[in-house]
Amino acid sequence: MRIKLKEVMEERGLTQSKLAEMTGIRQAAISEIVNNRRDTINKAHLETICKTLEIKSFDEILEWD
Repeated sequence: MRIKLKEVMEERGLTQSKLAEMTGIRQAAISEIVNNRRDTINKAHLETICKTLEIKSFDEILEWD
């Protein structure tokens, strides 16, 4: 599984710092998600990001290998 957050952020002109500010999630955690460096993902973080970016379904941000 890969999280397509980098692509979504680029489409919307968002930086990691700005998304961190908008969501209240640490910028370091955003960086790990963007770069797919996490073995596990905090569901609450993913839900917060999706809600903030008005993403209706996890399918819009997740890619299955």
